[in-house]
Parts: sequence; structure tokens; C-alpha cells
Amino acid sequence: MKKYILILILLLSLFAQANSTIDSFSKSKKLLKEIYKDHQITFYANCKYSYKDKNNMIDRQSCGYTPRNEYTKSGKVNKRARRIEWEHVIPAENFGRQFTCWREGDSQCVKSNGKAYKGRKCCSKVNKQFKLMEADMHNLVPAIGELNADRSNFRYGIIEGEKRAYGKDIDFEVDFKARRAEPKDDIRGNIARTYFYFEDTYGMKISKQERQLFNAWDKLDPVDEWEIERNKRIESILENLNRFIK
Repeated sequence: MKKYILILILLLSLFAQANSTIDSFSKSKKLLKEIYKDHQITFYANCKYSYKDKNNMIDRQSCGYTPRNEYTKSGKVNKRARRIEWEHVIPAENFGRQFTCWREGDSQCVKSNGKAYKGRKCCSKVNKQFKLMEADMHNLVPAIGELNADRSNFRYGIIEGEKRAYGKDIDFEVDFKARRAEPKDDIRGNIARTYFYFEDTYGMKISKQERQLFNAWDKLDPVDEWEIERNKRIESILENLNRFIK
């Protein structure tokens, strides 16, 4: 009997522990402010940021950021170009569409006017597993709002040319037609290891093409000191590690 118990324990240990602590995206964002308190640098553009002036959080001179759109189509200031947002490296849609609440909605997802809704809003209301995945801080990074908006739910990949739409020093490209985003070299491994973590922890599928890309990125951009420290700080809250960061 003891032998079978030991085998069971061994089998269970092969699966990564998922986030089972925080099920609120809003709470995760507040906790991440503390995690990043001494490393306030945006993920895609390497810009410094501060919470002292919420209308101008981005230190553009620190990185050479020039908004693609300083103003909205209606002529108003583009607020997302002036603030940081907590970006899902793996878009919520990528893991959300596996849930029925995302695809079809739920009986609880009905507005006061009787109109039903689905997608992220519905899953955030009714599905515990989705909320845990949405709030998993291993998948959240600080990004300039405009870049977060432009990346949208596009897949990562390689884009020909260097348009540098956000300033000559900002190595972040978006191909809206192909629905693809290309990050700078020194975060490509971070992205790959986040995808590996989600696959390992939540069973999210990675396509053969993406796996080849991420395997290459993982090797070309090794784990750095901040990645290790961030992993430890998140573990102290979520009680689980990204085991691909070592």
C-alpha cells in the first residue's frame, strides 16, 4: 500500500502547481505594484515609469518613446500612451476560449436590460478557473497602454523590417494586418518561458510552429537576474513558481 502511495505522490509532483491563491485580476494588479516597486520599467519598451503623476506615468526620455498616436481620432489626448497597464503575455482570449462561458455565455451573464453577454466579462463573473488564470501574476507584466492596446490579442512572431512606430529606440513592432507582434530580443526568452509555464500548469496547447519559435527564443535569451527575483516574489504570494525560470 505504501508503495502505491509513493507512486501517486511522485506522479502528482510531475505536474506544476497552479495559482490557487488570487482569483481577482484587480487584486493582482495592486500586488504587482509592490512586486515591481524597485523595478519600475516597462516590459516591451524598457521605459521607466512612476505612479506620482497618473496622467503622465511614462518617462519618455528614459527610453525614447514617441506615441504612435498622441491623440485619439476624436482629437482627445491618448491616455493609454501616458500610463502603464498590466499586460497578459498570453492574452486572456488564448486561454479563455476553452471555457463555455467565453464561447456561449452563462445563465448568470445577463444585463439588466435582458441582453446576454459572453467572453471575458462573463468568465470573470462565473468561472473560478478562468479567474485564477486571469489573475496569475506569472503572466502579467507592466506595459505602456498604447503598446498593450496595439498588441491586442495578437500572437508573437517575427515581422519583416523595422518601422519603429513608437520611436527609433523602441524595438517593438506590430503588424495589424497579419495580427502579429514582435518583441525586442532581450524579453523573448521571458515570453517563451511564460508560455511553457501556462502549458505546464494549465494544459494550454502550444502549436508546433509556436513551440519551435519559443524553443529558439528560450535559448537565445537566457534567464536574467530580474526574472529570477520576480519569480521568487510572485511565489511568496501565489505559492507557486514558474519552474522554467532557473
